[in-house]
Amino acid sequence: MSIELRFMSHDLLGLWIQRVSREYEQSRLKAGDPTDVARDKARASMETSFPNGVPAPGHLVYDVITNEPDKSAKVVGYLWIAPTRESSTDWWVFDIEIDEPHRSNGFGRAAMQLAEKAAADHGAATIGLNVFGYNTTARKLYESLGYQTTSVQMRKSVQVTSTA
Repeated sequence: MSIELRFMSHDLLGLWIQRVSREYEQSRLKAGDPTDVARDKARASMETSFPNGVPAPGHLVYDVITNEPDKSAKVVGYLWIAPTRESSTDWWVFDIEIDEPHRSNGFGRAAMQLAEKAAADHGAATIGLNVFGYNTTARKLYESLGYQTTSVQMRKSVQVTSTA
């Protein structure tokens, strides 16, 4: 199994931005955010990261491409990395996804290793990421790659009881 990262074409970027924004909003909802908060966070993230539909300085969006002998190259997912702020050496994996039919084949691991190399090639000293608590498969992958937990957020629903 061999993969490469190839910059996503401008033709596909706009549709990808819309897709990622919807998926981020859904993840925020699944993690417990109210609908308006999830929507606003997704919108703000995309407007900051892709002003006028163009990646902000340092934002790199790649297609994850298979490169198997005797087979044609195929897109199996995407990866989005960038510095945490302009000119920073602290980088972030904003999003990575391997398409469902291609999961559990090592593509996610290989893509993360290429992400680390791409970030380092662009001046990164560190690379971090966020993973929602419900995504245990991704958490196990990142831990196996040496990522360490730096913070944990927790939430519990409560019910208001009236005191009459």
